[in-house]
Amino acid sequence: MKPRKELPVVGWRELVCLPELGLTDIPAKIDTGARTSSLHGTVIERFERDGQQLVRFAIDFQQQKVRQICEAVHVDIRGITSSNGETQRRYVIKTPLRIGDLEFRAEISLADRSDMKFPMLIGRSSLRRRFVVDSGYSWLQTPDLTPVKGHKP
Repeated sequence: MKPRKELPVVGWRELVCLPELGLTDIPAKIDTGARTSSLHGTVIERFERDGQQLVRFAIDFQQQKVRQICEAVHVDIRGITSSNGETQRRYVIKTPLRIGDLEFRAEISLADRSDMKFPMLIGRSSLRRRFVVDSGYSWLQTPDLTPVKGHKP
């Protein structure tokens, strides 16, 4: 059997960044039960620039009462089954995602997460072969926060 390389460990929640979108310190729930990562965003329009399909969307930061408009490469529109078992057609974008010191391109669906505690969910396709999850901790890859043991939000 091939020896496994040591992977960085993430907790059940982390602060993550989407640098090309200008978004930093996004509270994200790590969810190995979800295939695709998801970001709270409202799609405004699809458009083409230089032969590339893009989508413009809004991210609302409720607490700061701020709306940020972002643009990203539009990869697909997919049927994605949410945690309540309902399948929704969602836009999927591809953009760099940074968790701790590791940055990689990730596919992220845009969804209405306004009723969720976390504006972003990191699914297993983003975690696969990059991270190991220790669900007993939080903030293991968030340098400015002290790791916390346990599940109390």
